[in-house]
Amino acid sequence: MLHILALETSGTSGGVAVLDDGNVLAEVRLDPAQRSAKLLAPAIKRLIEQVAWRPADVELVAVAVGPGSFTGLRVGVTTAKTFAYAVGAEVLAVNTLEVIAAQATTAGHGELIAAAIDAQRGDVYTATFRRRAPLGLEIVVPVSIRRADEWIAGLSAGTLATGPALEKLLPRLPADVAVAAGELWFPQANMVGRLAAAKHAAGQRDDLWRLAPLYLRASAAEEKAARQGERVI
Repeated sequence: MLHILALETSGTSGGVAVLDDGNVLAEVRLDPAQRSAKLLAPAIKRLIEQVAWRPADVELVAVAVGPGSFTGLRVGVTTAKTFAYAVGAEVLAVNTLEVIAAQATTAGHGELIAAAIDAQRGDVYTATFRRRAPLGLEIVVPVSIRRADEWIAGLSAGTLATGPALEKLLPRLPADVAVAAGELWFPQANMVGRLAAAKHAAGQRDDLWRLAPLYLRASAAEEKAARQGERVI
Protein backbone atom coordinates (compact mmCIF):
# COMPACT_ATOMS: atom_id res chain seq x y z
CA MET A 1 0.00 0.00 0.00
CA LEU A 2 1.31 3.43 -0.97
CA HIS A 3 1.09 5.93 1.90
CA ILE A 4 0.08 9.30 0.48
CA LEU A 5 -0.07 12.77 1.99
CA ALA A 6 -2.23 15.07 -0.14
CA LEU A 7 -2.34 18.88 0.08
CA GLU A 8 -4.85 21.27 -1.45
CA THR A 9 -4.28 24.99 -0.83
CA SER A 10 -5.15 26.53 -4.19
CA GLY A 11 -8.53 27.99 -3.20
CA THR A 12 -9.92 30.25 -0.52
CA SER A 13 -9.92 27.29 1.84
CA GLY A 14 -7.91 24.09 1.63
CA GLY A 15 -7.37 20.66 3.04
CA VAL A 16 -5.01 17.86 3.96
CA ALA A 17 -5.69 14.15 3.47
CA VAL A 18 -3.86 10.89 4.03
CA LEU A 19 -4.51 7.85 1.88
CA ASP A 20 -3.42 4.25 1.41
CA ASP A 21 -3.25 4.09 -2.38
CA GLY A 22 -6.61 5.57 -3.38
CA ASN A 23 -8.35 4.83 -0.09
CA VAL A 24 -8.92 7.92 2.05
CA LEU A 25 -8.00 7.31 5.69
CA ALA A 26 -8.52 10.79 7.09
CA GLU A 27 -9.02 14.35 5.89
CA VAL A 28 -9.19 17.77 7.46
CA ARG A 29 -10.56 20.94 5.90
CA LEU A 30 -8.66 24.18 6.46
CA ASP A 31 -10.11 27.65 6.73
CA PRO A 32 -8.31 30.46 4.85
CA ALA A 33 -6.22 31.42 7.88
CA GLN A 34 -4.82 27.88 8.13
CA ARG A 35 -3.30 27.97 4.64
CA SER A 36 -0.24 29.78 6.02
CA ALA A 37 2.91 27.69 6.26
CA LYS A 38 2.93 28.24 10.03
CA LEU A 39 -0.50 26.65 10.51
CA LEU A 40 -0.45 24.08 7.70
CA ALA A 41 2.42 22.11 9.27
CA PRO A 42 0.59 21.43 12.58
CA ALA A 43 -2.49 20.29 10.62
CA ILE A 44 -0.32 17.78 8.74
CA LYS A 45 1.25 16.58 11.97
CA ARG A 46 -2.13 16.03 13.64
CA LEU A 47 -3.52 14.12 10.67
CA ILE A 48 -0.50 11.82 10.40
CA GLU A 49 -0.72 11.09 14.12
CA GLN A 50 -4.45 10.43 13.79
CA VAL A 51 -3.77 7.45 11.50
CA ALA A 52 -0.83 6.28 13.63
CA TRP A 53 1.81 7.06 11.01
CA ARG A 54 5.22 8.56 11.46
CA PRO A 55 6.30 11.28 9.01
CA ALA A 56 8.77 8.81 7.49
CA ASP A 57 5.87 6.48 6.64
CA VAL A 58 4.72 8.89 3.94
CA GLU A 59 5.92 7.61 0.56
CA LEU A 60 4.27 10.11 -1.77
CA VAL A 61 3.34 13.76 -1.30
CA ALA A 62 0.65 14.93 -3.71
CA VAL A 63 -0.10 18.61 -4.09
CA ALA A 64 -2.54 20.69 -6.12
CA VAL A 65 -0.32 23.07 -8.09
CA GLY A 66 -2.97 25.35 -9.54
CA PRO A 67 -4.14 27.40 -11.14
CA GLY A 68 -5.53 29.24 -8.15
CA SER A 69 -4.60 31.56 -5.31
CA PHE A 70 -1.01 32.81 -5.68
CA THR A 71 -0.36 32.77 -1.94
CA GLY A 72 -2.09 29.46 -1.36
CA LEU A 73 -0.20 27.74 -4.17
CA ARG A 74 3.16 28.98 -2.92
CA VAL A 75 2.42 27.72 0.58
CA GLY A 76 1.16 24.34 -0.60
CA VAL A 77 3.95 23.60 -3.05
CA THR A 78 6.68 24.79 -0.68
CA THR A 79 5.25 22.69 2.14
CA ALA A 80 4.98 19.63 -0.10
CA LYS A 81 8.57 19.93 -1.29
CA THR A 82 9.94 20.57 2.17
CA PHE A 83 8.09 17.62 3.70
CA ALA A 84 8.98 15.25 0.85
CA TYR A 85 12.65 16.21 1.04
CA ALA A 86 12.73 15.76 4.81
CA VAL A 87 11.28 12.23 4.76
CA GLY A 88 12.60 11.06 1.40
CA ALA A 89 9.17 10.79 -0.23
CA GLU A 90 8.28 11.16 -3.89
CA VAL A 91 6.18 14.10 -5.09
CA LEU A 92 3.41 14.42 -7.64
CA ALA A 93 1.75 17.57 -8.93
CA VAL A 94 -1.98 17.51 -9.67
CA ASN A 95 -3.73 20.22 -11.67
CA THR A 96 -6.45 21.90 -9.63
CA LEU A 97 -8.87 22.01 -12.57
CA GLU A 98 -8.43 18.27 -13.03
CA VAL A 99 -9.25 17.79 -9.35
CA ILE A 100 -12.47 19.78 -9.75
CA ALA A 101 -13.45 17.92 -12.92
CA ALA A 102 -12.77 14.53 -11.32
CA GLN A 103 -15.04 15.42 -8.43
CA ALA A 104 -17.79 16.21 -10.93
CA THR A 105 -17.55 12.72 -12.44
CA THR A 106 -19.34 11.50 -9.33
CA ALA A 107 -22.40 13.45 -10.52
CA GLY A 108 -22.99 10.69 -13.05
CA HIS A 109 -23.98 12.71 -16.12
CA GLY A 110 -22.36 14.73 -18.88
CA GLU A 111 -19.56 13.45 -21.10
CA LEU A 112 -17.84 16.85 -21.21
CA ILE A 113 -16.87 18.60 -17.99
CA ALA A 114 -15.92 22.28 -18.05
CA ALA A 115 -14.16 23.41 -14.87
CA ALA A 116 -13.59 27.06 -14.02
CA ILE A 117 -11.92 28.98 -11.21
CA ASP A 118 -12.41 32.70 -10.63
CA ALA A 119 -9.24 34.49 -11.75
CA GLN A 120 -10.61 37.93 -10.78
CA ARG A 121 -10.82 40.94 -13.13
CA GLY A 122 -13.56 39.24 -15.15
CA ASP A 123 -11.38 36.25 -16.04
CA VAL A 124 -11.51 32.53 -15.28
CA TYR A 125 -8.94 29.77 -15.21
CA THR A 126 -10.53 26.95 -17.16
CA ALA A 127 -10.13 23.61 -18.90
CA THR A 128 -12.55 21.11 -20.41
CA PHE A 129 -12.29 17.35 -19.95
CA ARG A 130 -13.98 14.29 -21.42
CA ARG A 131 -15.10 11.63 -18.96
CA ARG A 132 -13.49 8.24 -19.61
CA ALA A 133 -13.55 5.87 -16.62
CA PRO A 134 -14.10 6.59 -12.93
CA LEU A 135 -11.62 9.41 -12.29
CA GLY A 136 -10.41 8.94 -15.87
CA LEU A 137 -10.31 12.26 -17.72
CA GLU A 138 -9.09 13.23 -21.16
CA ILE A 139 -8.30 16.91 -21.60
CA VAL A 140 -10.21 18.43 -24.52
CA VAL A 141 -9.59 22.16 -24.05
CA PRO A 142 -6.21 22.87 -22.41
CA VAL A 143 -5.80 24.86 -19.22
CA SER A 144 -5.94 28.58 -19.96
CA ILE A 145 -7.12 31.94 -18.68
CA ARG A 146 -10.12 33.40 -20.51
CA ARG A 147 -12.65 36.14 -20.18
CA ALA A 148 -15.62 34.80 -18.23
CA ASP A 149 -18.04 35.95 -20.92
CA GLU A 150 -16.11 34.04 -23.58
CA TRP A 151 -16.03 30.91 -21.45
CA ILE A 152 -19.78 31.01 -20.89
CA ALA A 153 -20.46 31.62 -24.60
CA GLY A 154 -18.30 28.63 -25.52
CA LEU A 155 -20.13 26.09 -23.35
CA SER A 156 -21.89 23.54 -25.55
CA ALA A 157 -25.27 22.01 -24.77
CA GLY A 158 -25.05 19.13 -22.30
CA THR A 159 -21.65 20.14 -20.93
CA LEU A 160 -21.36 19.73 -17.17
CA ALA A 161 -20.09 22.99 -15.67
CA THR A 162 -18.34 23.04 -12.31
CA GLY A 163 -15.82 24.94 -10.23
CA PRO A 164 -15.61 27.84 -7.77
CA ALA A 165 -16.22 30.38 -10.55
CA LEU A 166 -19.87 29.29 -10.55
CA GLU A 167 -20.39 31.15 -7.29
CA LYS A 168 -20.45 34.28 -9.46
CA LEU A 169 -21.36 32.91 -12.87
CA LEU A 170 -24.13 30.40 -12.20
CA PRO A 171 -27.01 32.79 -13.03
CA ARG A 172 -25.42 33.55 -16.40
CA LEU A 173 -25.01 29.96 -17.63
CA PRO A 174 -27.11 28.82 -20.60
CA ALA A 175 -30.17 26.75 -19.71
CA ASP A 176 -28.90 23.75 -21.71
CA VAL A 177 -25.68 23.49 -19.66
CA ALA A 178 -25.74 21.03 -16.75
CA VAL A 179 -24.33 22.10 -13.39
CA ALA A 180 -22.54 19.92 -10.84
CA ALA A 181 -23.74 19.96 -7.24
CA GLY A 182 -22.36 22.93 -5.32
CA GLU A 183 -20.41 20.78 -2.85
CA LEU A 184 -18.36 19.45 -5.79
CA TRP A 185 -17.25 22.85 -7.06
CA PHE A 186 -14.32 23.28 -4.67
CA PRO A 187 -11.13 21.19 -4.88
CA GLN A 188 -10.65 18.73 -2.05
CA ALA A 189 -7.47 17.14 -0.75
CA ASN A 190 -8.90 13.61 -0.91
CA MET A 191 -9.33 13.91 -4.69
CA VAL A 192 -5.79 15.28 -5.02
CA GLY A 193 -4.62 12.09 -3.33
CA ARG A 194 -6.87 9.78 -5.34
CA LEU A 195 -5.71 11.24 -8.64
CA ALA A 196 -2.09 11.10 -7.53
CA ALA A 197 -2.49 7.42 -6.60
CA ALA A 198 -3.78 6.66 -10.10
CA LYS A 199 -1.03 8.70 -11.76
CA HIS A 200 1.66 7.03 -9.63
CA ALA A 201 0.31 3.57 -10.48
CA ALA A 202 0.53 4.55 -14.15
CA GLY A 203 4.21 5.41 -13.71
CA GLN A 204 4.03 9.18 -13.47
CA ARG A 205 6.67 10.89 -11.32
CA ASP A 206 7.67 14.52 -10.75
CA ASP A 207 11.04 16.03 -9.95
CA LEU A 208 11.17 17.51 -6.46
CA TRP A 209 13.43 20.36 -7.55
CA ARG A 210 11.37 21.31 -10.60
CA LEU A 211 7.97 21.13 -8.93
CA ALA A 212 6.42 24.61 -9.08
CA PRO A 213 3.02 26.28 -8.88
CA LEU A 214 1.09 26.69 -12.11
CA TYR A 215 0.71 30.44 -12.56
CA LEU A 216 -1.11 31.44 -15.73
CA ARG A 217 -0.29 35.11 -15.26
CA ALA A 218 1.76 37.35 -13.01
CA SER A 219 0.41 38.33 -9.63
CA ALA A 220 -1.11 41.78 -9.15
CA ALA A 221 2.04 42.87 -7.31
CA GLU A 222 4.26 41.63 -10.15
CA GLU A 223 2.13 43.34 -12.79
CA LYS A 224 2.23 46.60 -10.84
CA ALA A 225 5.99 46.35 -10.43
CA ALA A 226 6.41 45.65 -14.14
CA ARG A 227 4.46 48.77 -15.01
CA GLN A 228 6.70 50.75 -12.68
CA GLY A 229 9.89 49.11 -13.91
CA GLU A 230 10.56 47.43 -10.60
CA ARG A 231 11.31 43.87 -9.60
CA VAL A 232 9.32 41.85 -7.07
CA ILE A 233 11.53 39.85 -4.72
